[in-house]
Amino acid sequence: METQQGKETNKDEEEKESVTQKPIDLDIILTNELGQFGRFQLRNVSFLSLFLIVGGTMGEFIFSAAATPHRCHIPECSESEKMDEFNPEWIKNAIPGTSSGLASCERYASVGTNGSLDYCPANLFDQSNTVACEGFVYANNNTVVFEFDLECNEWLRAFAGTSYNIGMLLALPITGYVSDRFGRKTALLISIFSLSLFGFIRAFSINYTMYLILQIVQMAFGYGAFTSAFIITTELVGPKYRVITGVTTTAMYALGEAILGSVAWLISPWRYVIMVTTIPCFFFVSYYWLITESVRWLLSKKNYTEAKNILHTIARVNKTEISEKSLELLFNPPQPKTSSSNTETLGLVRTIIHSPILRRRVCTTPICWISMTFVYYGLTINSTSLSDNMHLNYILTTLISIPGFYTSAFLSNTIGRKLTVTFGFFISAACNISFVFIPRDLAIPRLVVYLLGKFFIASVGSTLYIYTSELYPTEYRHTLLGFSSMIGRIGSICAPLTPALMTYYHGLPSLLFGGMGVIAGLLVLTQPETLGCNMPDTLAEAEVIGKLESKIKTTCIST
Repeated sequence: METQQGKETNKDEEEKESVTQKPIDLDIILTNELGQFGRFQLRNVSFLSLFLIVGGTMGEFIFSAAATPHRCHIPECSESEKMDEFNPEWIKNAIPGTSSGLASCERYASVGTNGSLDYCPANLFDQSNTVACEGFVYANNNTVVFEFDLECNEWLRAFAGTSYNIGMLLALPITGYVSDRFGRKTALLISIFSLSLFGFIRAFSINYTMYLILQIVQMAFGYGAFTSAFIITTELVGPKYRVITGVTTTAMYALGEAILGSVAWLISPWRYVIMVTTIPCFFFVSYYWLITESVRWLLSKKNYTEAKNILHTIARVNKTEISEKSLELLFNPPQPKTSSSNTETLGLVRTIIHSPILRRRVCTTPICWISMTFVYYGLTINSTSLSDNMHLNYILTTLISIPGFYTSAFLSNTIGRKLTVTFGFFISAACNISFVFIPRDLAIPRLVVYLLGKFFIASVGSTLYIYTSELYPTEYRHTLLGFSSMIGRIGSICAPLTPALMTYYHGLPSLLFGGMGVIAGLLVLTQPETLGCNMPDTLAEAEVIGKLESKIKTTCIST
């Protein structure tokens, strides 16, 4: 009897101890002790938002490699300079007209040579025969198209944007390695310095090849600054404020893009634009002393001493307290029990093969990411051709993204992630397709429809990140989210090439954007709603999201 009582007493003590030793994580400490968004987090967000604003000005290729109006130079009329008058009175005698003005790459064959800059009659040309240009006259001289003589090489000119996005793609593994091995702060500082250095050198490019190579290198080693800043900003914010903080930092980047449009509007020479946007980045190296390392990264590396110092600093700045007991539980989490689940013994590829539901999601989400990035960046880049004032068009197109981001944060928590993404794709697609058929003389309606298309695709981009995360189990979430994002870069790489399609049909880019949006919207309908669902930890929980079983097992809190 006593032995039995002793066993029961020990059992009660073990149960009591298991309760008191309940696992604790950083989110719990932020919520209950340090504060989810105090003065320390506000300072962090402010510093990094300032960098993101400046970082948003890095896409100057949109203006430096913009399509520059050009035509054949006419030596029969004494033209000899690339900056001769672009549209003299006699020009239609020498160059055939098109629906958008003058032909860019051909002219009428010559039958005489006694014209002048003031007088060049039609009888000097055979208007029944056209020939290719031997030289060019440009409408302006502030682009790489003028300086490096790209003229009719439309695909080569458009490759400037593609090289920018290729660099972004290469940045993912480079920054990921540095961030995981040496820390988020180290990755941030190295990327900021690279962004500044290679960008500044690019301003002194002596040919287009050098310009493109430096574009790739700058983004490959510098673009990680933006992802690192985003991670550092959101990791120290409590769960309640994480979404709005993420949306705000993304909005700051869009604000920087709008500022780029203003800078390029005020400063015409492309080399000066690069200097003005990259030199300020050097000052952000001072974040070495102003920004702390990610506590979550320190915990993952078991660097508890530095993590403890930062947590005490947060408590002091926020005027809160953190108990030693909480620190003890945070630094000494209970070891997870060994699971006998077959899922853990299978590799990721085998797991995908054996799970039709996971396989469908792995095939679906990357296509949605490709469509989102293709339409989002495509609309931004093509905005410069909306009207004669390409700078104003670009500014409006980037600014419209900001309310789109915040609207998505509201809608995704109201009508759900699935409907927000689906409706965003469909409405954006409808706007893009409609834009093709609006007459060009209706400038205001065209602009409104175009901006609406950008507004809704921006809301998709902001929600898709969260939605994709919630579809995958914890054990594979980071890998599969990264896979979707990486494959999605195919869309952003192809987007800068779309302006060249206008040479075949003016509405071809918009029709492509619309078609991709429709396809992606239909694919989203095949996935379950995740609003009110706990993040699935296991494959079994991920597979029952949206089903009746998920409600019974409380994977979903509400529908």
